[in-house]
Amino acid sequence: MKLQLQNLRKQYGTKCAVNKVNATLAPGVYGLLGANGAGKTTLMRMICGILKPTSGNIRLNGKTMEELGEKYYTHLGYMPQDFGFYPDFTAREFMLYMAAVKGLNERKARMRTEELLHMVNLSNVADKKIRSYSGGMKQRLGIAQAELNHPSILILDEPTAGLDPKERVRFRNIISDFAKEKIVILSTHIVSDVSYIADTILMMKQGRFLLQEDADTVTDGIRGKVWELFVDERTAAEYSRNFSVVNLHHENNMVRLRMIEETAPRADARNVEPSLEDLFLYYFGEETGKQEDV
Repeated sequence: MKLQLQNLRKQYGTKCAVNKVNATLAPGVYGLLGANGAGKTTLMRMICGILKPTSGNIRLNGKTMEELGEKYYTHLGYMPQDFGFYPDFTAREFMLYMAAVKGLNERKARMRTEELLHMVNLSNVADKKIRSYSGGMKQRLGIAQAELNHPSILILDEPTAGLDPKERVRFRNIISDFAKEKIVILSTHIVSDVSYIADTILMMKQGRFLLQEDADTVTDGIRGKVWELFVDERTAAEYSRNFSVVNLHHENNMVRLRMIEETAPRADARNVEPSLEDLFLYYFGEETGKQEDV
């Protein structure tokens, strides 16, 4: 299985949401990271065929989407950020409805529905109306419907948004179970979720891929540049204005600062192991939260 993105571009008037993106994806989990407005959702919608690229091609095993036609969509499972549920449906009814939309015959639809509801731990509430579900339950139902047709490409847009830590752990485990032998593209603002399950990091900025790197080596570029030190509150305020401070924590009338700098900010600074969150803030610290993703 090979998914190729070739010079993908999407233009909205004068704004270029995705600009000459190139990548070759093989089975594995890809963590798609970027600040709001980086173009992540636009990219995923193009891969899903919801949006047509302004230019460029998407190829699956060497053939373009146009060449494959409807066959392309049989390989896809998609969970959008804002998934539209029918609140008066039960989970079982909703799954059977989505199975019909995806072209599964009745026998296979019923068998797959029960299997997936069990996998996402919704079997005991399968006959309750979706309007009574918590956010976490709805998210689990969302990924279950995306898996109905055994897709070889699974696209998940902000699947853990709004979930509490316990639900996020459960959801990460579900994704890991589903990820075997398929291409999974996971977009999220919660960097720790990507850290736990991604094999490859795709970092996107201003419509382009800033980097495509193995998760085990992605932070090598800032190794030796992450520092921690304890300072008083006045110094902490000064350093926050003048240095790249990625985290601060008040401890016993002092402030523990974590910062990214080429050299030690002062003699007592301690060099520490970089994290994916450090890398994210290194590239996007001043951009996060400024605009909605497109």
